[in-house]
Formats: sequence, C-alpha cells, structure tokens
Amino acid sequence: MKILLLTMLIMNVWGFYIMGMDKKRAQKHQYRIQEKTLWLVAVFGGAIGTFLGMRLFRHKTKHLSFIIGFPILAIVDILLLIKIIF
Repeated sequence: MKILLLTMLIMNVWGFYIMGMDKKRAQKHQYRIQEKTLWLVAVFGGAIGTFLGMRLFRHKTKHLSFIIGFPILAIVDILLLIKIIF
C-alpha cells in the first residue's frame, strides 16, 4: 500500500514536471516529449499531476483527448487514493 502511494506521488510530480517541460520546449521550438509518454505517465498513476500541469501551463488544452482524458483519469486516481487510504 505504501509503495503504491509513493509510486503515485512520484508519477504525479513527474507528470506535472513533464507537462511544464514540454510546454517550455514547445515555446522554444525544441524537441518535444511524445504524447504517448504523457499518456503513459497519466495512466500509471500520474493523471492528477498531468491534469494540473495541463491547466497551470495551459498546455495541450486544444487537444480534445487531453481535455477529456486527463480529468477522467484524474478522477479514477482520486477514487483509487480514497480506496487505498480509507
């Protein structure tokens, strides 16, 4: 249980970070992080961080799959956290 919580914490921090990093790279026209990587981080427990990063950095906000997918995954993660904690 502690390992799962720690993994989710790390994935959320990482998801938030890579959304900001990808936004910065996009602005500088540099090599970008693959969308597949963003989705994998979100699917494997980092959806809350990637969603918050998307909103804070205003990144990927024109992509319908991100607008719908990240919040849904974030809700799933929150429900999973509630189940684990309680």
